Amino acid sequence: MSSSTQAEEKANRFILPVWLVAVLRVILVAALPLVLLLITARALMTPLYMQWEYNRPGFPADPFGFTQEDRLHYGPLALEYLFTDRGQEFLSEQSLADETPLYNERELFHMNDVKNVTRGLTAFGLGLVALYIAAIALLAISKTTRTDLYASLRAGSILTVALIAAGLIVATTAFDWLFTQFHGLFFKGTSWIFPTSNALIRLFPEQFWIDAFVLLFGGVLIEAVVIGALMWWMMRPRQARPVE
Repeated sequence: MSSSTQAEEKANRFILPVWLVAVLRVILVAALPLVLLLITARALMTPLYMQWEYNRPGFPADPFGFTQEDRLHYGPLALEYLFTDRGQEFLSEQSLADETPLYNERELFHMNDVKNVTRGLTAFGLGLVALYIAAIALLAISKTTRTDLYASLRAGSILTVALIAAGLIVATTAFDWLFTQFHGLFFKGTSWIFPTSNALIRLFPEQFWIDAFVLLFGGVLIEAVVIGALMWWMMRPRQARPVE
């Protein structure tokens, strides 16, 4: 008996309890939309997205004087603050050409909140992705549950497509409501609302967020369709090979 055959038989002897298979399937179906959202959102929170966004044709100019170069300089620094251990002084020390502080106290307070939310979501996302990978591995370890794995991922992709399609409709027809609900979920009161003359709005105007949400939802939609198509292909009936 070959070593590959022995390994296959050993894997097939690993039988998961029915209740555990059911739990794992629920995780794979229900968590897929959130897993894809978190991964895609993190991919967008990079200087690369900022460079594309600020340079794309039609992106609104700053009526208060920020140039494209200013945005490309200060925008990535805001991201650096969010994803490193730099303290608030990193932002408070940033200033304009005339030595005026870039951010006021209210903006600094909000950025501290954003940093805390970002850290919390990052930790949650890493834990969720680890759980998701573990669920996939457990169902993939034996051929007896691989069909459950494929079916769960396909069902999760269908759920994701439905939810994201609704999100895209909302993002393109009622963005102000979506933006308000999003911030209300993570921030207290109106601490996230600023005059258009403040640096945060000048760096990240509404169009910046509209484009980000459309790319986020659109990216997740494509990812879900690809996963669903792949799982459909994996589950298709196999034709028996003729005996020679």
